Amino acid sequence: MESLVTLVLVAAFLFATVVFLRRRTITINITPSRARRAPAPLKPRQRLITISDAAVAQRALVENADAFSTRPFALFGKPLITGPERRRSDNIISAPHGRLWRALRCNLSSEVIHPTRMASLGPLRRAAIGAVVADLRRQSTAAAKGEAALVVRDCLYAAVFSMTARLCFGAAVDEAQVRGMQRNMQEFFLAVGPSPSKKQPGARPTELGRGRDPAGSIRRRQVEFFLPLIEARRQSSRFCNNEGGLRLYIDSLLDLSVPDVDDDHLDVDDNGIRRRALTDDELVSLVSEFLGAGTETVVASIEWTLAHLTTNPRVQNKLCREVSCIVDGDDSRCPSEPEEREIQMHHRSAMPYLHAVVLESLRMHPTVPFAMRELRTESEGAVIGQTTMPEGGLRVHFSLGAIGRDSKAWTDPDEFRPERFLAGGEAEDVGPLPGPKGIRMMPFGAGPRYCPGMNLAMLNIKCFLAALVREFQWTTQHEISSVDLTEIDGFFKVMKNPLRARVTPRA
Repeated sequence: MESLVTLVLVAAFLFATVVFLRRRTITINITPSRARRAPAPLKPRQRLITISDAAVAQRALVENADAFSTRPFALFGKPLITGPERRRSDNIISAPHGRLWRALRCNLSSEVIHPTRMASLGPLRRAAIGAVVADLRRQSTAAAKGEAALVVRDCLYAAVFSMTARLCFGAAVDEAQVRGMQRNMQEFFLAVGPSPSKKQPGARPTELGRGRDPAGSIRRRQVEFFLPLIEARRQSSRFCNNEGGLRLYIDSLLDLSVPDVDDDHLDVDDNGIRRRALTDDELVSLVSEFLGAGTETVVASIEWTLAHLTTNPRVQNKLCREVSCIVDGDDSRCPSEPEEREIQMHHRSAMPYLHAVVLESLRMHPTVPFAMRELRTESEGAVIGQTTMPEGGLRVHFSLGAIGRDSKAWTDPDEFRPERFLAGGEAEDVGPLPGPKGIRMMPFGAGPRYCPGMNLAMLNIKCFLAALVREFQWTTQHEISSVDLTEIDGFFKVMKNPLRARVTPRA
């Protein structure tokens, strides 16, 4: 009997040993093979969740702002410029929350697009608006003969990009250089745009720079194109150049010194941290970001708004009457000088219906589809609903479009109704940036990482839109609406089929 028991115990021990060794063998065989293919330490697969509930977004981005203040890593994890000062190509969007990010954001907000500098941007904006109005007049005359509709985005993009490029580099850049910048940026966004095969939002951009995507070579061409422009500005007597009171973005970057250490947790104050100039790689990334975001967001928002005005004659006529009253009327409350009228367009009290129309368009079609955040393992304890911090961190996508169309927060959320933002409407106190009471829409994000160019974007959108509605009547090509409002989510939320409209100059 004892020998039988001994035999059973030995057999059980041998079975357990085999199972243990098999598990050990699997672990050993997998880990070294991965290590040979990727010498860098392996990181756990990051979990991705998408949030479409405004209340959860409020708790995360406002009530737990510190935990949700870092965006995912830069698109290009490795710098594309070699040299002794090789660093990551971070920009304002991608820089981790810390000293570097604050320095970059503060520079843009205070040096270039501060409210006190809005007046100096007026000449650039008026020139761009004049160019797009003249272009539309020429095209509308030609199209009227063949009863064809215009592709609005093409001429609108060229005008807005030219304005943004000259705010970045100044009047020294000629038309050929501006067109080269435009082709470069459009080529880049086309390469990294939405792909039907990618089901996960934001998946494709993370593949950039790995040699499998053409965007890597496009990025290198971007570097080759922008570096000579940056170097020319660096070597020029830029302080002696008269830019009409403008503070050019490239000048602010060349003068900027950023902290040499980006860790907020270091036990030193800002006075004890060494500072450095921006590297060429960082300069290219920041300039590209400025040109892309400053153009794409404005153009997309104007196009979406014009699409709704084209299919809503009542809203279009009401907006046209308000704009004409301010610009052409004799109302003593209206500013007397065109420059003053333009500056006041970003105030809600100047043109309340224009403000409401733009907000309604941004509610339905925010300029970017997702606000992305990343929580690392050092943020242990952060909770989203019932989800605690997993190993390897957490990537969170806040669906801005879904939040703006939440039926729990909005009446008839899929209906274009600007009146909801007027006095007495359901959203009279709602603005482009969420307030402290609650989030109902957040087209420019929320929390510390909201878009720093929000005020400038709102002003540009309103000024262009007011001029286009005042100068032209917008209708569909056929009696039956031919406007396709299907959305495509890439870096930006754009129309699947560009707006084609019949544009008729007003008397």
